[in-house]
Amino acid sequence: MNAQTQSASLTVAAGQRAESLKAAALALFVGVALVFTTGFSHSSTLHNAGHDTRHALSFPCH
Repeated sequence: MNAQTQSASLTVAAGQRAESLKAAALALFVGVALVFTTGFSHSSTLHNAGHDTRHALSFPCH
């Protein structure tokens, strides 16, 4: 393996890692948004839909 091939390989690996981090950050943001949107909702339908999940995560809802 020459230096150019090794450099290209490292560039591809860094790009794949960056894409994985973007996907993980987006998933974390969406998850937190869902938990807090449901947790602070005044709608009884949303409250009841997330009730057991919130209690399982120790998120107060009463």
